[in-house]
Amino acid sequence: YQRRVHGTVSDGQMESKDAVQQLIKQHAPKIQYSEKYTDDVNEFRHVILPKPLVKLLPKGKLMTEREWRSLGVQQSLGWEHYMIHKPEPHILCFRRPKNYQPPVNARV
Repeated sequence: YQRRVHGTVSDGQMESKDAVQQLIKQHAPKIQYSEKYTDDVNEFRHVILPKPLVKLLPKGKLMTEREWRSLGVQQSLGWEHYMIHKPEPHILCFRRPKNYQPPVNARV
């Protein structure tokens, strides 16, 4: 059976929060970031997670900024996870308004 524990799915075994953090720490340096590309309104990029991190993704929902940052994704402010690429869930699709300027007091 599968069980969701601390944001991960495991096969009947509970994964501790420390084990999850260790997995993220081990694989975050391997995250790949595309160049930005644009249309008339938005700029886009995709982020490729190492496959071991896929089990940490929430099932069937877009992630908040807090969620994707907690997986080790690092990018400037304003990016929105806007689409789930079902054939390859390890590819995260992001967008933000073209020429985005963060608020003056914003923090990453």
